[in-house]
Amino acid sequence: MQTKSFVLAFGIALVLAGPLAQSENLLEVYQAAVKSDPVIREAEARRMAALEAKPQARALLLPQLSVSGQAYTQNTDTEGFQRQFAEVVNPDTGETSVAAVSVPFKNETDTSRYWDYDAQITQTIFRWDQWQRLKQADSRVALAEANYRAAQQDLMVRVAQRYFDVLAADDTLGAAEATLEAVNRQLEQAEKRFEVGLIAITDVQEARAAHDSATAGVIAAKRALASAHELLRELTGEAYQQLVKPADSMPLDQPQPLDEQAWVDQATEQNLNVIAARLGVDIAKANVKIAQAGHMPTVDLFARHGESDSTADSLTTVPAEFQDPTQPAQSFPADLNRVDDQIGVRVTIPIFSGGGTQSLVREQTYLHRAERERLEGAMRGAERETRDAYLGVLAEKARVQALKQSVQSNRTALEATEAGFEVGTRTTVDVLDARRRLFEAERDYARSRYDYLINLVRLKSAAGGLAPTDLAAINGFLTAPTALPLTRPGG
Repeated sequence: MQTKSFVLAFGIALVLAGPLAQSENLLEVYQAAVKSDPVIREAEARRMAALEAKPQARALLLPQLSVSGQAYTQNTDTEGFQRQFAEVVNPDTGETSVAAVSVPFKNETDTSRYWDYDAQITQTIFRWDQWQRLKQADSRVALAEANYRAAQQDLMVRVAQRYFDVLAADDTLGAAEATLEAVNRQLEQAEKRFEVGLIAITDVQEARAAHDSATAGVIAAKRALASAHELLRELTGEAYQQLVKPADSMPLDQPQPLDEQAWVDQATEQNLNVIAARLGVDIAKANVKIAQAGHMPTVDLFARHGESDSTADSLTTVPAEFQDPTQPAQSFPADLNRVDDQIGVRVTIPIFSGGGTQSLVREQTYLHRAERERLEGAMRGAERETRDAYLGVLAEKARVQALKQSVQSNRTALEATEAGFEVGTRTTVDVLDARRRLFEAERDYARSRYDYLINLVRLKSAAGGLAPTDLAAINGFLTAPTALPLTRPGG
């Protein structure tokens, strides 16, 4: 009964621990980064925004229709003078004459209602700048695609770099902890040998100094692992407890094709930074033509229809002393209806703009020159990166093989030194030096394997051909799950 209960409890524990024990590989980490990395999501949003350049440029060449209108009510109250002719008697001579006199009056409009609307359609016949913007839009869309693909490749490089940085930091920590454990045993042996008088106190002090140095090395290794882990978390938003590392039998393939110049030629044609720089030159060239449009006439076909209507009740009142008693107050309506139809061709010829157009052309010409220089720099940079990555793959392949042999040689040397220490032919310092060399060889060997894989990724990226399938191929080399310690530095 107790056995059954134990088996049941053990099975439940395995089920609960299943998700915690699952290891993440390189491809899974990349897929998580695609969904979570803010940089790639920003690049995607900018790509979608740039794709709108084509419909915006096309819209300028299509008919433009606009309708406007207004309606309002207005009250008006005015006062003024009116000129009239009247007979004037000269008091000295008594003669009568006709003269113009100003008579005050009051004009009051009680209500004025007005509305109108205007509909207009315009079709471009010739506008040089709009046609150039339409051609330029293709380059802008292509540039957006190139920038987005560059961001995708950059994400793959960053994922590979940070993934293997975590594994390298973990290997460094493991070697440092193994070294500390061995140094602890060495210190214990030295203290016992000193107590029985087999060695001098200096050997004990050397062992203690090595112990303190190894302890500091473990703390630094934990700190480096924590930093590498946080850099990976920045991409994916997740903290990984287990990752998969390459096994000792990982193949070391040569780059294909095994021709440095072939990789350089591919990079000068397909490197995304070079492609983006070429498109930048095309866009700058189009900007020069757009600026030159300031010297050219524009021709538009237009048609317009407008209607307006106003209704007003107007009353004119003259003061009693100036009013003809035989005439009533003047009151009349003031209504107006109007319809306007127009169709024609509008031609605008620029003559002088204060030198602004010439200045704009010069500005765009200089910017075009700058883009050409940027293209040259991008091509040189792509060649440098490709050659460096190609040579890096070859060098790291040879380095991995050499360091693997170095680890075996240093392990054999340590065993021989420890045996010599047991029989008194080697000192504590000799043992500690041999152990330090083994630690450095193990650390460098682990790092070199990851650098080999990272250089493969960088070579593909520099040549412009890096794709998720390349990460999948590298992921096939990763077969050894490893748990990542979550201990904080100093813990």
